[in-house]
Amino acid sequence: MRKVYYLSSCDTCKRILNDLQLPTDFELQDIKKIPISETDLDFLKSKVGNYEVLCNKRSQLYKSRNLKAQNLTENEYKQLILEHYTFLARPVIVVDEQVFVGNATKTIQAVKQYLGNV
Repeated sequence: MRKVYYLSSCDTCKRILNDLQLPTDFELQDIKKIPISETDLDFLKSKVGNYEVLCNKRSQLYKSRNLKAQNLTENEYKQLILEHYTFLARPVIVVDEQVFVGNATKTIQAVKQYLGNV
């Protein structure tokens, strides 16, 4: 699978997608228009190890609900991500069996390196 879960209204996502210049065989899924499915989320979790890694802890909803102060379970992280698109860290880039989560410079560099080696 070659897919990117992103938010089209996010300037950071747009900058990263522009910078990566992904091949045309990548599917782009705007998570605001087409929310991530439970099946896709479970696949991502199987690759990264847990739902917490996939959760955007910088989202306004995360902060406004004071979720940082709570000790959330894996299932609670999963339900948050399924509940509202802002809880999914972005972008999430799937290249075959590799999954890259977030917009950190080192993550984007890892995507570039991986694509160069594929």
